[in-house]
Amino acid sequence: MWDKKYTDELTKRRNVAVAGGGEKRIASQHAKGKLTARERVNLLFDPDSFVELETLVESRGDEFGMDEKKIPGDGVIIGYGTVEGRPVYASIEDFTVMGGTLGEYHSKKICQIMDMAVKMRAPYISINDSGGARIEEGITSLDGYSGMFYRNTQASGLIPQIAVILGPCAGGACYSPGIMDFIFMSKPAKMFITGPAVVRQATGEQVTAEDLGGYQTHSKTSGVVQFAYDTDEEVLASVRNLLSYLPTNCSEKPPFHQEFKAVENSYKIEDIVPDNQRVAYDVHDVIDTFIDKDSFFEVSKAFATNIVTAFARIDGEVIGIVANNPMVAAGVLDIDSSEKAARFVRFCDCFNIPLLTLVDVPGFFPGTKQEHNGIIRRGAKLLYAYAEATVPKITLIMRKAFGGAYIAMNSKGMGADVVFAWPIAETAVMGAEGAVDIIAGKEIKKISVEQGEKAAEEERQKQIKNYEEHYMTPYIAAQRGFIDEVILPEETRKKISDSFKALRYKNQVKAEKKHGNIPL
Repeated sequence: MWDKKYTDELTKRRNVAVAGGGEKRIASQHAKGKLTARERVNLLFDPDSFVELETLVESRGDEFGMDEKKIPGDGVIIGYGTVEGRPVYASIEDFTVMGGTLGEYHSKKICQIMDMAVKMRAPYISINDSGGARIEEGITSLDGYSGMFYRNTQASGLIPQIAVILGPCAGGACYSPGIMDFIFMSKPAKMFITGPAVVRQATGEQVTAEDLGGYQTHSKTSGVVQFAYDTDEEVLASVRNLLSYLPTNCSEKPPFHQEFKAVENSYKIEDIVPDNQRVAYDVHDVIDTFIDKDSFFEVSKAFATNIVTAFARIDGEVIGIVANNPMVAAGVLDIDSSEKAARFVRFCDCFNIPLLTLVDVPGFFPGTKQEHNGIIRRGAKLLYAYAEATVPKITLIMRKAFGGAYIAMNSKGMGADVVFAWPIAETAVMGAEGAVDIIAGKEIKKISVEQGEKAAEEERQKQIKNYEEHYMTPYIAAQRGFIDEVILPEETRKKISDSFKALRYKNQVKAEKKHGNIPL
């Protein structure tokens, strides 16, 4: 038998590590509405599946009183486990230990688990709750961030990366989440490059931490955060839900879930979508008619709401949906919706998730604000994303598809595999009114002079009707092969489902090159 002192010593060291910053700091964490790092581990991973690594690592700094602050774990938990039986790797910062600050060994631990995730080709999750770079360790702590950013970039498109902001995340710490695929954020969390005090000192601007970098700001205004919830529990449950839609890595297909019930309510579409192009409707109601029951999982729900991006399932198979929403700004494309959709399309393409595009778009948003903020460059991102994507791509033109926005929303010429349209669909360079004003403007003006404004307006309306009937119907595009089939609303789900099944083994080989130069 071994001397008991050996097991006693190990148990003592483990207990110190598990205790983190101690009962007082744990109580403070709870008082802020936050869970501890180990409580978060238990909620994220399947029961008893988490394996912790490097539990006894400590910082090696001795200056500025650091020799008295050393605690095993150095403010971060790393390890691996399963979520719904599939492997996941994670780092979880512990705010109760030196404020979760990042020092040399704290960052080495995170880099170690990131390297393991890449080697094992499994998702990586970082839970951020940190006071930032550890000032006592100086440049060493800053170098730790660079190692993380480098690994985030190398892992991009190889494995899913999910950042979870459950506390402070400031300065350079923001850029690791910024590189990752999705960011979740809770109500108590704050995220900004420079805090309110620095902003006030540098610019004189008075702003609260909440308005500057709160979860509502980043989910609704900046678009940095894709998922925002009030509590840690809600955030971590949603992270688990997201993982159920994602493959383990870029070489695998998304998980199949047979338990989801198929829904066939396409016959309701005529009652949802008016044939009057000027009347709005909510595209969410259309989507609900044909996806599997309870399978809709929206991404960036509160940001750029004129376009919808979401994961869903059809016959148990995961798809990504990009849809104009006429309920908001007529579904127009602008700088924010273009970037939101482009980012989502590229993610789906990285991880073999087929794309369904639902089109009802009047064009790109006009005006100096959009032009001066780069609508050309930002709209080009969406064009680039669709053209580059090699996953199965199906497009349904619901009502209008005008101008450059028609092209940007995954038109046939942009690489769509199958394009459907309902009989009420209209495709053209622009709407009939604008087209007639350009084509017949001089003629109508002449009538106005000779016969009066009433006669001119009657002629204008006559020409608008003629233009709509002869130049904007889906049958013209179908005759030219730009639309593969005009379908009835009640055929929608079956046509989409059958097409995705037919495209299941699509294999499009890209040209050999380092990478393209997306217009960032």
